[in-house]
Amino acid sequence: MFVFVCAGCGARLTVPLSQVALPVHAHQKYGNGIQLPVLMESGTFAVNPEPFGPPWRRWDEIDPDEAAARRVHAPDDAWSECAPGPIVIAPGDARGTTLIPEAAGGYCCGLDWGDGPNMACEACGLPVANRIDDCSLWQAVWLAPEAVRRVAVDGTESTALSWAELLLEGKATHPVEPITRWGSLLGLDHWWSWSPRWEAAVGQALAHLLAASDGLPVTVPHGLPTEVFQRALDALLPPGLPARHAVLAGPGLPVPDTSADMLLLPTHPQTGELWRPTGPAAAAYPVPLPFGVWLWLAFPKPYLSRPASGTMPDGVLRDDPPMPRPHHSFRADPGTFRNTLVRLPAARSLWLREILENITRYMQAGIF
Repeated sequence: MFVFVCAGCGARLTVPLSQVALPVHAHQKYGNGIQLPVLMESGTFAVNPEPFGPPWRRWDEIDPDEAAARRVHAPDDAWSECAPGPIVIAPGDARGTTLIPEAAGGYCCGLDWGDGPNMACEACGLPVANRIDDCSLWQAVWLAPEAVRRVAVDGTESTALSWAELLLEGKATHPVEPITRWGSLLGLDHWWSWSPRWEAAVGQALAHLLAASDGLPVTVPHGLPTEVFQRALDALLPPGLPARHAVLAGPGLPVPDTSADMLLLPTHPQTGELWRPTGPAAAAYPVPLPFGVWLWLAFPKPYLSRPASGTMPDGVLRDDPPMPRPHHSFRADPGTFRNTLVRLPAARSLWLREILENITRYMQAGIF
């Protein structure tokens, strides 16, 4: 475990934290006026290896050599000039910081990236972080990598769970959840919708599926994978040609056969490492999915009655109604899709460039 301290005076800025993988939805912007929860679990931190945050530059100002150095293969609207490696933590895990009033205005429902850090070290006044809690953004504190130092905490070594332990732990991400606006003149304003985490995860995986397709149709397994992937694949790829096949693979599943062209694989929630098969299946293109999303796809949970609590007799089950269904078809997150695809070499191809240039049209058609 680690704590982060001010690079200027050494004052402690966080509680002890364990490192985990950066969530796929870390930079997602979801809807309009939506109240999103805290990004990181308390007691954890993640590092974004790439720059993110102000100052920003337009793509037409970027030299091709700069883009190549950052492995960006197609126009990227969010070109950050800040230092690489920003660290994200839960807001409640910050210590010894204070808000910078002059950097805390001009937003919508809360704090955004603005023009620079909006939090300072309480001890010396050095700007050290950005507090993010504006509408439609995941709530977080992003520590500036050049303004903090990581210090190991003695006697607090943590070991990553094995894949078998992750399966036993069973922390799957539900595909449907209630969505809430910041406020409404009519009172409580919420509805059931597809999970923003799922929309970001599918946006990332969809970019990989297209990159591996070579412009041929792609099929996915029946059931929920079909519901969240197939409509977009059919809209973005031409029909009538021999299809490539994507299948689910990972711990606890049968070894995929050699007919699989792409494998939907879990990433480790702590290390970020991708589970990889052995044998002939290892030659298939790996498509990453966050572990919680993959776990629900690989081992879908049927609706079951729940044991009664309180004074009800043993063996009595509550007959609760099933969770409501979303009122619209699944849509992949366009920002996550774009940010993933422009960083894949396949994005140099003209047909994928055309998709990137027409994302707005696909959003209007309900694909994203």
